[in-house]
Amino acid sequence: MRWIGVAVVLGIGCGAIATGARMSVREADALVALIEAGEPVEVEVVVRDDPRLLPRSAGPPTYLVAVELRTVRAEEQAPVRLSARALVLGADPGWRGLLPGQRVTAAGRLMPPRPGDLRAAVISARKPPVPVGQSSWAQRAAGVLRAGLQLACEPLPDESGGLLPGLVVGDTSRLDPALEEDFRTTGMTHLTAVSGTNVAIVLGVVLFLVRRARAGPVLSACVCAVALAGFVILARPSPSVVRAAAMGAIGLLGLATGRPRAAVPALAAGAAVLIIADPELAADPGFALSVLATSGLLLLAPAWRDGLRRRGFPSGAAEALAVPAAAQVACGPVVAALSGTVSLVSVPANLVAVPAIAPATLLGVGAAVLSPVWPGGAEFLAWLGHWPTEWLVLVARTGARVPAGALPWPGGAAGGLLLAVLTLAFLVAARRAVVRRLAAVVALAAMLGSLPVRILASGWPPPGWLVVACAVGQGDAVVLPAGSGRAVVIDAGPEPNAVDHCLRRLDIRQVVLLAVSHFHADHIGGVAGVFRGREVAAVIGPDWPEPVGGRADVEAAAARAGTPLRAVGPGWAYEIGGLRVEVLGPIEPMRGTNSDPNNNSLILRATFGGRSVLLPGDAEIEQQDDLVGKLGVDGLRADVLKVAHHGSALQAPELLDAVNPAVALVSVGLDNDYGHPNPAVLARLARGGARIVRTDESGDVAAVIAGSGLAVAARGDPPAK
Repeated sequence: MRWIGVAVVLGIGCGAIATGARMSVREADALVALIEAGEPVEVEVVVRDDPRLLPRSAGPPTYLVAVELRTVRAEEQAPVRLSARALVLGADPGWRGLLPGQRVTAAGRLMPPRPGDLRAAVISARKPPVPVGQSSWAQRAAGVLRAGLQLACEPLPDESGGLLPGLVVGDTSRLDPALEEDFRTTGMTHLTAVSGTNVAIVLGVVLFLVRRARAGPVLSACVCAVALAGFVILARPSPSVVRAAAMGAIGLLGLATGRPRAAVPALAAGAAVLIIADPELAADPGFALSVLATSGLLLLAPAWRDGLRRRGFPSGAAEALAVPAAAQVACGPVVAALSGTVSLVSVPANLVAVPAIAPATLLGVGAAVLSPVWPGGAEFLAWLGHWPTEWLVLVARTGARVPAGALPWPGGAAGGLLLAVLTLAFLVAARRAVVRRLAAVVALAAMLGSLPVRILASGWPPPGWLVVACAVGQGDAVVLPAGSGRAVVIDAGPEPNAVDHCLRRLDIRQVVLLAVSHFHADHIGGVAGVFRGREVAAVIGPDWPEPVGGRADVEAAAARAGTPLRAVGPGWAYEIGGLRVEVLGPIEPMRGTNSDPNNNSLILRATFGGRSVLLPGDAEIEQQDDLVGKLGVDGLRADVLKVAHHGSALQAPELLDAVNPAVALVSVGLDNDYGHPNPAVLARLARGGARIVRTDESGDVAAVIAGSGLAVAARGDPPAK
């Protein structure tokens, strides 16, 4: 206990010193003054990782670049020299081709980092960087190999062709976001990028070869160290790759020596050194998962493997079952804290994925190494590697769609600690056979008892749904039923994942019509999510050019799918499967208003099952008054109103009174900065007898046809913002 106390005190002291050193640079008076001034500066930085293209909503592309800040120079001031980590938000394509280790100068403005971030600053740079020399020969060689692997994967299918470079060298630039989400849901997210498993596979093959050549321990260690260094350079020495290399090497050390417990002190020492060198890892979930997975591999997997062998399991089957089970049990508390769920499919999914990981990794590495000297051979190896990768894709896709594959669990630190305590208590108690048998019986009974109920009565979408407002944050995405697996979608929210998930929850496989009310980012930023894995038969929007970037994004997405954007106006209508959608406005273009794009939103009315829904986009007072004046009360009456502009104060009372809805849907983000929805607007709707449901409070919300009237249903679990 005394040594444990000494270790804790020493760790706290070293961590405090390392963190204090980083904070002293971040809070240096000269740097803080430059950030607060907001004046243009010239910086000299060293690139630390490959530039990453941020997801686009509207406007030009933006590259996120992790850098080491060396010099900051403001006009007519002496340069400030320092060594601190920073982020660059680069708007010029010149940032895209930079390599780690490359020194560049750039002009921009300094912005403060997020609270709790140990980086010194964020640099907003709109002009191209100016290289100062080249990166090291090793990084240039790695860049050639990475580019060669991407080129070799170019002819492959999108899913496996995007996953293979991520699995092998951490290059996820082509990885489909929907596929990445499936891997996360199935508990296989470690396979979408370089992990300790990949490092252990490469080192395991090298160790096998040198041992077959009868090399001694010293030579074997040297060869493995060279191979490890080469792999880290190839996959880029970013924090995640260095972490994977350290944890994978430690895990391999335990397995290779046949003394797994001897590797536990090495694991502890490695984790401590990494945290002291980079204090940000202490708050990095990926680091915690790497350490816990390796701990499970060292402490739990051998005992479970041996126990299965004693009970008659074949050696290979026992190893294959014990490793993913141990990793899942060890990582479960952190995963539950992050996701608010406990996966029931993670262990079987990882178990059936195991045979594909090694061949995919080795064939991908071979393709990368071969690409500079024999591109045709590299393409052949990549083609061979894509078959095991396709198996990984199939496992992830299938696992993500298993009904009741994840059970809800309290999220955050409290939920993680609760599961950690329960897991530890079970591991201690399970040393007794009676506890193991009782746990097996209870778990089996719970699964057999609850699974049919969850499958047959999933609860969402509710039967007879008329319209669903998706919880996409501060934005709009509305879905209307058009038959089994088909729908009309109005707007797409601010980012792709949210609307894609909403459509998945509704089991929408075909979008017969995508209607864009207007081209602001909170309505079209997620348009790519509507197209993910779905056929989109038609795309319509208003005949209004602004914002130019937003309209261009919708046109580009529609063109890629072979469905051009069509401008429509009043009188246009669409009918399918008992659903009718017609355009009511804008009756005339409006200019010089508070917001011309909002006031030129498409105004849609949908009718289905004898009920009507009015969808006014973000129309504000000017267009709402125009509608009331020209269409009258009879032309605007509807059973359901999607409240315009997220319930903002810019509502015409005459329109709300004319519509007189029974249900009012408010699509709005939680704790938004705009004051939406406006309390006075909600009060007026309530006085008129409307039942108000909000996505910020209830998640996905629906109006449901119930007999001769309407009801509302809510899925719950609204997004954070």
